[in-house]
Order: sequence, then structure tokens, then C-alpha cells
Amino acid sequence: MKIGIREREQAFGQVFRRQQVLWLRLRLGIAVSLLGAINLASPDAVFANVADPSPMLRVRVNNYTQASPSIVAKAEREAGRILGEAGLRMVWLDCPMEHYGGVHVPQNPCLEPLEATDIVLRVLSERTQNKFQDTVFGFAVVPIFASVYYDYALRSAKRDNEEFEVPVILGCVIAHELGHLLLGPNSHSGSGVMQPQWGRKQVKQALTGGLLFTQEQSKHIQADVEKRTSVRRTLASMSNT
Repeated sequence: MKIGIREREQAFGQVFRRQQVLWLRLRLGIAVSLLGAINLASPDAVFANVADPSPMLRVRVNNYTQASPSIVAKAEREAGRILGEAGLRMVWLDCPMEHYGGVHVPQNPCLEPLEATDIVLRVLSERTQNKFQDTVFGFAVVPIFASVYYDYALRSAKRDNEEFEVPVILGCVIAHELGHLLLGPNSHSGSGVMQPQWGRKQVKQALTGGLLFTQEQSKHIQADVEKRTSVRRTLASMSNT
């Protein structure tokens, strides 16, 4: 099983790099420059310019585990609820791995070039050896790439012999890793969903719907997604000229 997962990850990585090279080299370069320019403004000015009270983020989900589509869908709903409490609208795009097998499907959204408001989320079975620092929950590579570990949610639920908890915990883990992408470096906190370690207290909060972003984190998340939205609009305008 581990070999199969590794092979699928490698195949996905090759296709992902091939399809997104222009975005990563050109569009992301422009995006970073634009975001840097926006960051010169004061935080108050950034928040004041958030025109849409509920900015939207689209997440392309790649499931490399034995987790059923039902579990992943429930986890997406829970993560969406948490991020919704932080002021975001979420669109979840499940991308089965056969979409990356070389067969062209017209208007397949999973194969469209990434936009500034897109994020790629991998659901992995267990911790991987990579150059990025793993955490208990997963890891995030700013600005668009996040991975979460399904086995963490599975183990946490099995401690209670309550497997119905798995999608709720996995949803909180997804929200945590997406939070790293949206909040930036050093985004762990002493309370809420961005706590670096979860014990029974945090799992209980998760199961009762109380493991959320703080008010300050929510403001920064909204501002970050609004900046991504501005970059997407700018790039779209440039491509149409």
C-alpha cells in the first residue's frame, strides 16, 4: 500500500509540475510582487478594502488514502464550516487520481491552470519524508500547497473507539493546514484550531464545534483571501489585454 501511495504521489507530482510551470514561474512571480505591494499598506487599510464580506477560496482535493469519498466529503464540510466562521466561502473540488493519468477530459476543472484563489490539498495516509517540516497534522507550502494526514484523525478517533469522529477531526486538521497557508509563518496560537498540539481537550472542542479560528486570525484570513482575489482579477485583466 505504501508503495502504491508513493507511486501515485510521484505521478501526480510530475503532472502537477508540468502543468503548473507557467503559473509557478510567471503568474506566482507577479502575484508575489502584487501581494508585496499590497502589504505595504497598513493592516487597517487592508481590512477596510475588503469589499466582499465573504471572499471565496477553491480547494482541489487529492485523496491518496483509503478514506471513503463520504468521509472526505464530511471532512470538507466540517473544514468549510470552520473557515465559514472565519468569514470565507469555500468551494471543494474533488479530483480523483485518474484525472492525472494523461487522458484529456474537456473542461475538466481539476486540470485547469491554478488561480491565485486556488489551493491544492493532499490527503495522505501518514507522515512522509520530505524537505518540508512535517507536523503531527500535516504540512503546508505557501502559497497554494497543503497536505494532511488521515492516520492522525483515525488514531485520535480509535482512542475513543468512535470512528464517527474521524471526519470531524480530519475536517479540523484540514482547516488547521489551510490556516497555515492563509495566516503565514509562525501562525500557531495558544487557543483555537491553530494550536500546535491537540490533546483530549482540543478533540472534545472539535467534536462540539468549538475548535475555531480566533477573531484576529479570521480578520487576517479574510484579508489574505481578498488579496488573492485581487491578484486573480489583475492577472485575468492582464491576460485579456
